Amino acid sequence: MTTTRTPVGIVGAGPAGLLLSHLLHLRGIESVVLEARSRDYVENRIRAGVLEHVVEQMLIETGVGARMQSDGLRHEGVILRFGARDHRIDFRALTGKHVMVYSQHLLVRDLIAARLTAGGTIRFEAECVGLHDVDTAQPCIRYRQGDTEHDLVCDVIAGCDGFHGICRPAIEAHLRVFEREYPFGWLGILADAAPSSAELVYANHDRGFALLSMRSATVSRLYLQCAPDEDLDAWSDDRIWGELQTRFSREGGFTLTEGRITQKGVTPMRSFVSEPMQHGRLFLAGDSAHIVPPTGAKGLNLAAGDVAVLARALEAFYRHGETSLLDGYSATCLDRVWKVQRFSWWMTSMLHRFATHSDFERRVQLAELEYVTSSAAAATSLAENYVGLPLPGRHG
Repeated sequence: MTTTRTPVGIVGAGPAGLLLSHLLHLRGIESVVLEARSRDYVENRIRAGVLEHVVEQMLIETGVGARMQSDGLRHEGVILRFGARDHRIDFRALTGKHVMVYSQHLLVRDLIAARLTAGGTIRFEAECVGLHDVDTAQPCIRYRQGDTEHDLVCDVIAGCDGFHGICRPAIEAHLRVFEREYPFGWLGILADAAPSSAELVYANHDRGFALLSMRSATVSRLYLQCAPDEDLDAWSDDRIWGELQTRFSREGGFTLTEGRITQKGVTPMRSFVSEPMQHGRLFLAGDSAHIVPPTGAKGLNLAAGDVAVLARALEAFYRHGETSLLDGYSATCLDRVWKVQRFSWWMTSMLHRFATHSDFERRVQLAELEYVTSSAAAATSLAENYVGLPLPGRHG
């Protein structure tokens, strides 16, 4: 057993943990990031791909946005397709802003490179096996690398280890959980196919929801509403493409560009929030504290908001001995988290088919879509939420 010390111990080398470490470095605060997986794994796992305008600007301002600016896809609107017709929500006209399509694994690579170039410490294949003394001024992370266990003693622990990590369970006796399971999932594919639209298409079809997204100019990311326990073996590539062609159909014709499917999987849909997002010297961020259905493209963006707040609070703590921002971390984050939960729930409810819906409820759903796409006020509400609500601590 070896024991080392760092001001801030960060569990998880996903976007939340890496971005927090980067923001702390810019403020002169040292940290150690512990990650159970290998560097190759975290740099190549495909996840989210839409960055809010406020998150894009933060990445640029903090020096990790160069590749995003050159390779990312700037989107100034989104298309809602229903009744076989397209209705575009113009972000630029309604808010003066845009979103950036940039794959999460590329952002992770950018952040890892920035931390290692700056001499930061990221310990890969370091499995965290327990947290100790989180109620004290010297909490400890116990982790295993190879055959050796280590203790990392900290002032503060940041739990950025996702929904299935060890940090939230370590304080679950002090948490209240709010959760909703949706009666459907998404069958998602990654395909070597040029995107069939310049912008994302959200399709509400009688057979169910579909989403046309992309990761680059040559790679498409597409989703189909399905059962949460859908059997992937029942979905051949031909069946997937056929169903996608049907759900994206529109008046005047629309042909979806097909290509080799390189990845497929089923994602259950849930909304989840644990309150508070802190206990003692342990602070939860990102998926360890909350999950949103992916309809609103908010998971990564919420994580960025959390760590912006935490970095600002830690700066006040180390520079001035001020604890009020740390004490208020959870309340500050949850104000934005619940607003984003509302938006993600609303988008999910408006766009998906529910087996329990009566004919009346289906007509109300379609009326909601008509209203959103015909009212400047309603379209502006969607646009300002999609491009991103103000990010706490961004200028801190």
